[in-house]
Amino acid sequence: MNKKIFITATGTDVGKTYVSALILKKIRESGVNAGYFKPALSGAYRRGERLIPGDAEYVCTVSGLNVPPESVVSYCFEKPLSPHLAAMSEKRIIDPAVIKRDFDRISAEYDFVIIEGCGGIMCPLRMDKERVLLEDIIKLLDSDIIIVASAELGTINSTVLAAEYARSRGICIRGIILNRYDNSSIMHRDNKKCIEELTGLPVLACVSNGDTAINGDFFAEI
Repeated sequence: MNKKIFITATGTDVGKTYVSALILKKIRESGVNAGYFKPALSGAYRRGERLIPGDAEYVCTVSGLNVPPESVVSYCFEKPLSPHLAAMSEKRIIDPAVIKRDFDRISAEYDFVIIEGCGGIMCPLRMDKERVLLEDIIKLLDSDIIIVASAELGTINSTVLAAEYARSRGICIRGIILNRYDNSSIMHRDNKKCIEELTGLPVLACVSNGDTAINGDFFAEI
């Protein structure tokens, strides 16, 4: 059976894509046939007539995954909005069945798949007659999660809340990765300690700005 892990976060712009790329790179460098999938992406950019999912392009480039970035994203939107609003602005509807179909196709090609979410764990994908949140996609794909959080001020509150919300929805959390971590900062070191104590979850890795590799033998944990 293929293995997978869903990378979610405490919110938007905390570094899911950066961390996902480093995780996939590490797994692939270990000799595992690993791939990548992103259910929905907003804020894509134009290259001629092509709409390029920048996050997916970045992950593929960093990890050495030689596939067209468009092929690993189910829904790609140009406007940098929440997926539900981006879809509404284009008069499109995000269908979980399409996401499941695409994931199954990609999963069949790899022994391990990194799934990158959009926004935070409660990010809405649909808010019409049917409500679909990111947590619903996590459950649909039957995946455990890793929570990416910033190491900066305010992270204790946001990380604990994200972890408790996931638990309340019956989602299994494998651990936390702290991004923008500065080991010389007493606040960052204390944030890490407090997060582990308050959530009961391990911080699997700490990633600093500019890192080109992720430390820690956490692959065995996922």
